Amino acid sequence: MSDTPTASGSMIGKATLADYTADARADGDGSAKGAPKSVTIAYIAESAGVSVPTVSKVLNGKSGVSADTRARVEELINRYGYRKPAGAGRSNVVELVFRELRDMWAVEIIRGVERVARRHRVGVMVSEFGLHDTTAPAWEDTVSRRPNCVLSVAQLSEAEREQLTAKGIPFVVFDPIMELPDDVPFVGATNWSGGRAATRHLAELGHRRIAMIGGPEDQLCCAARLDGYRSALRTAGLPIDPEIVVHAGLTREDGCAAARTLLAMADRPTAIFAANDLQALGVYQAAREAGLRIPADLSVVGFDDLPVVAWVEPPLTTVHQPLTEMAVAATELALTLGRGEKAPQVGLEIATTLTVRESTAPPSR
Repeated sequence: MSDTPTASGSMIGKATLADYTADARADGDGSAKGAPKSVTIAYIAESAGVSVPTVSKVLNGKSGVSADTRARVEELINRYGYRKPAGAGRSNVVELVFRELRDMWAVEIIRGVERVARRHRVGVMVSEFGLHDTTAPAWEDTVSRRPNCVLSVAQLSEAEREQLTAKGIPFVVFDPIMELPDDVPFVGATNWSGGRAATRHLAELGHRRIAMIGGPEDQLCCAARLDGYRSALRTAGLPIDPEIVVHAGLTREDGCAAARTLLAMADRPTAIFAANDLQALGVYQAAREAGLRIPADLSVVGFDDLPVVAWVEPPLTTVHQPLTEMAVAATELALTLGRGEKAPQVGLEIATTLTVRESTAPPSR
């Protein structure tokens, strides 16, 4: 793997490495008969006939381990004097992990992480792992590097969390797309409130046929935005018509394809709320192809408030998701955990706000 320094001294690389099982040292001297001088989680797991994640669960008081297994593991921990390391051997680096480095959205997150890193004089490594269906053993790379803490964007599976915990590497999930256990630290946004605010704005302008281009149905943030849309329609006394709710990927191309379907309807919508700004830019393209003017013939609202949407024509009304501020908060939380300190709160949602520009107006029909 080759790493390239950024202008601020961060490292950008693609993670791909190996084994995490064997270098956490015991506080004791490993003097029990037959034990190595450096007792590891892997040694305890092998001695107990269980996996490394099972030992990690016992060390961290997690459920999912039978009473007999827990007793056997605890007996070995006590016999060998093993203690979970508190940051020993970790590098002074925050590792920021993306599944996909997606255009401007990722840039806003990196900006917030680096702002905090400079203040605390720590390095930043940015890694792109690919989605869960890839075969590269990327997390083994991160664990082997032993960063001070990990900030994972969008998702972190149970196995990955256990892998990091087994090495004593704290982590925070940024903008989670799936339900997490109550004890997993995360920073997100008020997606439901944002979806409600966007739809309420269109209803208050007088729109009665408001469509939504939702994101993938299995993503938590997208589901929350859709629920907010439905709540606003109910509050406004408007029907929830499943025919004008279309699910699509969070790209400009997917947004354009979804909008073409909506705008081809005989009773087409007069307004469209898109699950993110890239989809909304796709709506702009589909509207131009259909000979419709924004906002005279069609109002459009996005979600994220990426810098570029203030410069399109007309400037896009959108829900401001404070990505940089979220990244600042997530990095501060990760560094707090990396110092071995208790976080003031495990989960944090930062408020979204509606930014009204020129892509919305009262309906013309």
